[in-house]
Amino acid sequence: MDEADASGALMGAPDAFHCRGCGGTTMRTVLDLGLMPLANRLLRSLAEAAAEPRHPLRVVFCADCTLVQIDATVPPADLFADYPYFSSYASTMVEHARVLAGHVVDREALGPGSLVVELASNDGYLLQHYQALSVPVLGVDPAANVAAVARQRGVPTRCAFFDAAVARAMVAEGLRADVLHAHNVLAHVADLHGFIEGIALLVAPEGLVVIEVPYVRDMIDGREFDTVYHEHLCYFSLTALRTVFAQHGLVLHDVERMPIHGGSLRVMLAHAGAARGTRPAVRALLDDEHAAGLDRFDYYARFAEAVSQLQGDLVALLRRLKAGGASIAAYGASAKGASLLNAFGIGAAMLDFVADRSDVKQGKLTPGTHLPIVSPADLLARQPDYVLLLTWNFAEEILAQQAEYRRRGGQFIVPIPELRLV
Repeated sequence: MDEADASGALMGAPDAFHCRGCGGTTMRTVLDLGLMPLANRLLRSLAEAAAEPRHPLRVVFCADCTLVQIDATVPPADLFADYPYFSSYASTMVEHARVLAGHVVDREALGPGSLVVELASNDGYLLQHYQALSVPVLGVDPAANVAAVARQRGVPTRCAFFDAAVARAMVAEGLRADVLHAHNVLAHVADLHGFIEGIALLVAPEGLVVIEVPYVRDMIDGREFDTVYHEHLCYFSLTALRTVFAQHGLVLHDVERMPIHGGSLRVMLAHAGAARGTRPAVRALLDDEHAAGLDRFDYYARFAEAVSQLQGDLVALLRRLKAGGASIAAYGASAKGASLLNAFGIGAAMLDFVADRSDVKQGKLTPGTHLPIVSPADLLARQPDYVLLLTWNFAEEILAQQAEYRRRGGQFIVPIPELRLV
């Protein structure tokens, strides 16, 4: 991990990076991970390693609008055209979606005459639950392979990078969303304003926008640096979200902190003229963020130091275990895992393989570290002494799935938010 810019030096040259939220150029560095591979670009063979691209990965804080973001943009087509992440492989995500769909149907009195649209709808993990409640749906997702799986499941899905132009075309067809979902996608959007303009166009005048984003407060407080990768361009507070959505006539209606993904915000928005109002939870969280300092750089200033401490502790543990003759594998060929392994320099010298439940990933190699990805069945077949849990955000689910491995004496190393053995 590169700590050269951990002091939070100001950047503001004429050709500097422009904030995705406000266009400002006064940035302060929060964390610099140096040159990193694309976290979801799995390799088919070692022959591909020589041409594996690496890009700068630095987190900065905008002193003008408080938005936390990375200051480099990889072309979206390089990231999402053939995407290896399928939401339905995580049972926790599917159940989270089922509960939410039922809640929104009741809250909004949705029925066969309604329309629910999800942007970045993935494999239909959410929209399938609306269909089960007889509510018409439409998904929009840029990954052709993922959209195809959704269609096979019976979830109507358009393959497109959503923006204002796509929204206008949909409106011209007579489509307006009574409820519009955008879960874990806002952080991925290079043209943030084009995306939000599209939302404002597509949602009906009295419609509801439901977004979920990883919460920057949980990232900082929990040392969750592994959520930083090239797909995640922004790291949101409610304060920053309010500012960027207000520029498109969308106002905060309600907010809730969620434990999913290590800590997320579920934010509900509506058109400024809609008869919804703002619920007390919004004002309370905005006030809380200001009191905690999320709108000032000082709150983020020691993040790099905290990450460096985690690196030292984890690497020391792995080296000690290896020196004692232990065998170690990892679980979860995730983007989070790629960030952690590459940032901390953990590779084949310490880990034998990475197990993952997704058969789309099995048989490939991890980005940067080039570890073989195998089925979770290999945990029982090879019984490593320890398994580094890279998908720690689904720890409860995975530990339950791997009860037999643990019964045989295997232990998991959970790195975040606190390093522990279970």
